[in-house]
Amino acid sequence: MDEQTIHELLDKLKEGELHEYLVTKEQFLSFRNVIVNREDFKHFRGIAQQGGSVIYQYLQEPRS
Repeated sequence: MDEQTIHELLDKLKEGELHEYLVTKEQFLSFRNVIVNREDFKHFRGIAQQGGSVIYQYLQEPRS
């Protein structure tokens, strides 16, 4: 998955077009490299799944 696609998915989460997005174990490092460099990084919540996948959601209030 390329960086532009990841930014588009994160923007859709932010805008509410997507409620959550499942990131596979293989996509995780690419996804993480993009998400940690965003200004709104603290608004994203990752919920680890069995097998190495992560479900990302966008929170209106940033995490502490």
